Amino acid sequence: MIAARELSKRYGFKRVLDGLTFDLERGGFLVVTGPNGAGKTTLLRMCAGLAIPSSGTLEVEPVRSAIGFLGHEPLVYRELTALENLDLYGRLYRVPERRERIGMLLERFGLWEARGERASALSRGQLQRLALCRALLHKPELLILDEPFSGLDADGAELLDRELAGMRGQRTLLVATHDPERVAPLASGRLALA
Repeated sequence: MIAARELSKRYGFKRVLDGLTFDLERGGFLVVTGPNGAGKTTLLRMCAGLAIPSSGTLEVEPVRSAIGFLGHEPLVYRELTALENLDLYGRLYRVPERRERIGMLLERFGLWEARGERASALSRGQLQRLALCRALLHKPELLILDEPFSGLDADGAELLDRELAGMRGQRTLLVATHDPERVAPLASGRLALA
């Protein structure tokens, strides 16, 4: 699913990643760890097709439309409601039976009551839940999550634990986290960046 060989990334004179090699098989769950500034976000952005390597090779098997990405920003339109945001993304990704899928995700992520609220009025935790709904809406083959537990309360974190456990083996997951022990029982591999 993902094959990286001698992958490097520079921003000017600053080297963020240097000679990174790893594989992520279909159905695998790779946890990426490391201190702030180690290049976790940069690596995930390259795997999602949002940044290009400075050198080395990176092969990501699914096409971009089959990738779900959750970054530090929720990537939702603040002036639209939760429901309108998901409907827009559902149309962009041509999600079959999108209204049913949206309703199911809003219910599952505890956002049904807030579906008519503008994204700008949602709490940080609700925004993170909405961003997770957006990333999962089109049932991606590859799910790339950068600090997915950020901003979630205990209930939201438990909900995400259950979602990740349910996807294990059915989807390919690449997850960067500062709390690797939380997802360790699900992981098929670990990549520690220094």
